[in-house]
Amino acid sequence: MKNSLNSLLGGKEGAIGLLILAVLMLLVMPMFLDVFRLNLMGKYLTYAFVAIGLVLCWGYGGILSLGQGIFFGIGGYCMAMFLKLEASDMQSTAAQTTPGIPDFMDWNQITALPLLWQPFHSFSFTIFAIIVIPILLAFIIGFAMFTRRVGDVYFSIIMQAIAAILTILVIGQQGLTGGINGITDLKTLHGWDIRTDEAKYVLYYINALLLIVVILLSRFVLSSKLGRLLSAMRDKEERVRFSGYNVAMYKVFIFCFAAVISSIGGAMFTLQVGFMSPTLVGIVPSIEMVIFAAVGGRLSILGAVYGAVIVNLGKTYFSEAFPDLWLYLLGGLFIVVVMFLPNGLAGLYEKYVHPLFFKRKNNVQTKVTKENTSVAASQIDTGGSK
Repeated sequence: MKNSLNSLLGGKEGAIGLLILAVLMLLVMPMFLDVFRLNLMGKYLTYAFVAIGLVLCWGYGGILSLGQGIFFGIGGYCMAMFLKLEASDMQSTAAQTTPGIPDFMDWNQITALPLLWQPFHSFSFTIFAIIVIPILLAFIIGFAMFTRRVGDVYFSIIMQAIAAILTILVIGQQGLTGGINGITDLKTLHGWDIRTDEAKYVLYYINALLLIVVILLSRFVLSSKLGRLLSAMRDKEERVRFSGYNVAMYKVFIFCFAAVISSIGGAMFTLQVGFMSPTLVGIVPSIEMVIFAAVGGRLSILGAVYGAVIVNLGKTYFSEAFPDLWLYLLGGLFIVVVMFLPNGLAGLYEKYVHPLFFKRKNNVQTKVTKENTSVAASQIDTGGSK
């Protein structure tokens, strides 16, 4: 029991880091930010779900996915479909040619609710879809790619292609998806108005608590044998394969896990922002999501959260203060990180802050970390399932 709890918390240092993050999210931000800024911060935290997934599949698994916006969009659109159907009751849509269907369907001369939309009358099915659909899609993609040993840059290009195809489909099927405008004018969740200030506070707290749960689950995965296997596969994949492990299926698992985390983030984005758009599904947002993980540190779960928040705060500040230059300033920030901070913010913490508070353990921990990295593949040679 003690070992399991230690794995979830990440040891003493991990527990302190998680406690600091929890205090910032649950106490400091709600206390000092107005409802608009707090809702904006909640939006940034939804991106942290994707960044954590990228830490798992890229930082530890060596799978650089440039299409995580696909799964973020799936979760967002599933939630948006449920909310849109609730907002499209007979009374609210009485002025339409066909009452009882979403407005964009009526504008496109659709006279009956499409079969695809029918199950989303149920909130239980919506939650099921948010979890299962990204897992199924990730499994299909991962199984097709990893069993054929497609990886590295080729996998990244294929994910970009899938993201582009999905964006084109969403925009092209305007009668089903709302097209380029997305699904907008979302009002209630089971009759509860999600547009009020009170609702925004509640949704922010739900989002923050879900993020903490995802952090704990991710730490549990990384502290298990699977986590050691992921690191070994990243460094010496062939050696792991020759040891008798099914490398492809381990990659499929972590890819599916990252996908469902991203989907949950997308669903919370829709609830907090009140719309879902194809601009959040394509290649550009997917690359930005990778940058969140890179800035925070691609080997740090907590760093991914801070990276997502800081990058988006930078986007907001630069776009407000320098509307003509903000893209250049943001691009410069990314270049600095890539050139001078290869381990992101987590690297700065490990180099300058960590020794100040953990002096006695620092040298020993650094030595153990290096040893674990160098012999990760050899550790799995014994006791492995073949």
